[in-house]
Amino acid sequence: MIAIVPCRSALCLALTLLASAVATESRAEDASPWQRDGHSAVRLLAGSRSGAVLLGGIAFQLQAGWKTYWRTPGDSGVPPRFDFSKSDNVEAVTVLWPAPLKFDDGAGGISLGYHDQAVLPLRIVVKNAEKPVTLRAAINYAVCERICIPVEANAELAFNSVASTEDSALFAALDTVPKPANVGDPNPLTIRDVKRSGDKEVLVDVVTPDGRDVNLFVEGPTPDWGLPVPKPLEHGPPGVKRFSFALEGVPPGVNPAGAALKLTLVGSERAYEFNINLN
Repeated sequence: MIAIVPCRSALCLALTLLASAVATESRAEDASPWQRDGHSAVRLLAGSRSGAVLLGGIAFQLQAGWKTYWRTPGDSGVPPRFDFSKSDNVEAVTVLWPAPLKFDDGAGGISLGYHDQAVLPLRIVVKNAEKPVTLRAAINYAVCERICIPVEANAELAFNSVASTEDSALFAALDTVPKPANVGDPNPLTIRDVKRSGDKEVLVDVVTPDGRDVNLFVEGPTPDWGLPVPKPLEHGPPGVKRFSFALEGVPPGVNPAGAALKLTLVGSERAYEFNINLN
């Protein structure tokens, strides 16, 4: 028979507080301290330590009414920039971008990004899986309401946990990253066709389940391309939503024929990424 005795002694209380502090410290080891400015905060997240490829993340908190930007900001805005070069035992870091939201940029255009909270997953390739790993990030981003404010932050985090307390948050964020797809794939949400219309216009035909609303974004092959956000046309072929964008923002002297473009198709429940060569 096991007797359960209420804990009332000072020693028992101290042990309870110590256990709580150890648990809190353990949880804190999976995330760096928040780096705060007036309207946002940012920190690093560490996933479970296993093998030579690790999952991490950059977490943002944004004040109500403020936003930050996707890798392509749209008609206006500043994309975030990350430098991981001072990390220890890290070969490469790839930022995986969740599907963005659309915002009115206040000047008649559209910007792309995130509000409230966002986690950008990181795919981290380790040099030696048997040695300690410390991720160091120089983070430059902008937060915007009516005006944009640049933010610089530096964060550092060691990957130690065999079972990280941040795994669920990281996998949830990873699930919002658009999945690779090909034009014509038989998915409920897909791009059926991409074609030129004259010299300056591109038409994209999209199939959606039950005619649901979708968003389409386009990126050029290099950051100096500034293609506009595709716009849905009111009248398209039966059974499809047709989007159009102009070949504007192409770098001077560059012929867009044959260019490798990236199209991101975002629905209410899923998102896909298509790599195409423009005919």
